[in-house]
Amino acid sequence: MTLQRRLELGAVIALAAVTCRARAVSGQAGGDSSAHPVRVTSSYTGELVWSAAGGARRGTTIPGVAGLQVTLQLGRVAGWHGASFFVFAFGTHGGAPSDFVGDVQGVSNLEAPSRVRLEEIWLQNLLRDRLSWLAGRYDLNTEFYRLQSGGLFINSSFGIGPEFAQSGTAGPSIFPNTSIGTRIDFKPSPNVVWRAAVLDGVPVDRSGGGSRLFAQGDGALLVGEVALLARPHTMRVPRQRRFAIGRGPARSYAGKLALGAWYYTARFADLVATLPDGAPQRHHGSGGAYLIGDQTLWSPRRGHPLALTAFAQLGLGDGRVNQIGAYLGGGLTLTAPLRSRAQDELGLAVAAARNGSHYEQAQAAAGASTAGETTVELTYLAQLGSWLVVQPDVQYVIHPGGTRGMRNAVVPGLRITASH
Repeated sequence: MTLQRRLELGAVIALAAVTCRARAVSGQAGGDSSAHPVRVTSSYTGELVWSAAGGARRGTTIPGVAGLQVTLQLGRVAGWHGASFFVFAFGTHGGAPSDFVGDVQGVSNLEAPSRVRLEEIWLQNLLRDRLSWLAGRYDLNTEFYRLQSGGLFINSSFGIGPEFAQSGTAGPSIFPNTSIGTRIDFKPSPNVVWRAAVLDGVPVDRSGGGSRLFAQGDGALLVGEVALLARPHTMRVPRQRRFAIGRGPARSYAGKLALGAWYYTARFADLVATLPDGAPQRHHGSGGAYLIGDQTLWSPRRGHPLALTAFAQLGLGDGRVNQIGAYLGGGLTLTAPLRSRAQDELGLAVAAARNGSHYEQAQAAAGASTAGETTVELTYLAQLGSWLVVQPDVQYVIHPGGTRGMRNAVVPGLRITASH
């Protein structure tokens, strides 16, 4: 039995045992569903993506994700107050939209290999709402490098910058392949959060097949972030327009400014520099930093759903060992653009990924001409019910793949999410 199957089997056994205990406890609670110790959420998100013009080739594909998450409040189950146990598993299907478009940033944040996967399984303990400790298999993008307004958009870069998302041996611990590690949050005041994480430097599921934990040469991934938030008590709680992963829904904010940094301790091959014997020069460690911000610019009056927000992302990566050396993104979102559509959202955003100097040198030596890739996305999210969301979208990709070898691409799409 592989390590991955052992983890999945262990999660099922643990859930079965604790859920049985939880049902017994909830049966004694007098039917108060709000205090139920077990919360189960399921969802399916599917998307039609059409490479209509330019890019690598024309064509359509339909990526999708079906997910199930279970949260157990261990205070009611086992008397461990402030502790929770979380499991998130999903199945992915469909092709790879970027194979048609040829882009490097990812026109769909649903793109993933077709398989069933245990994405997250962790234990979290809260101490007086000031200190939080989490350990297990964990998607760091559920908390780090995360913006409320950027979540509207479909391009992967608006969730996490490509200079970080495409770093390391096989990327950091994010969808669709996560790592084992631990994270600590500390709130010195209600609107300030310090957080740090230490994770395996390579995700659990390996590219050659099988699963491994902290194998020789993996190193560690260290991530830190400090976030300043403006959270008026009158701010409404946002709906969940997509299947929530990680710690689940977070409190809404009117403004956020966060500074973060990341560092791998392993060794990585330079894209250009070589040793006298012709072997690639290897660097000990690879890192980067990011600055992100999100702000409500305008709202007509307190309690009214109409609101205009803006967000910005700036990321610096390691151009010695990765293609993307820097990233700049940002956009605007308008909530309730129509009087009769209070929960709809309209968004326009731009993501610009810049090649690192060593990648450009390597391409020039091979006779290829490079250019930074820039994507413009226009999207509209329509909330058709408490359980159904429809989102038409169009993206225009300039210099797909960060080269001048392909024509600019036009990529319309339609996403549908159903949740329960």
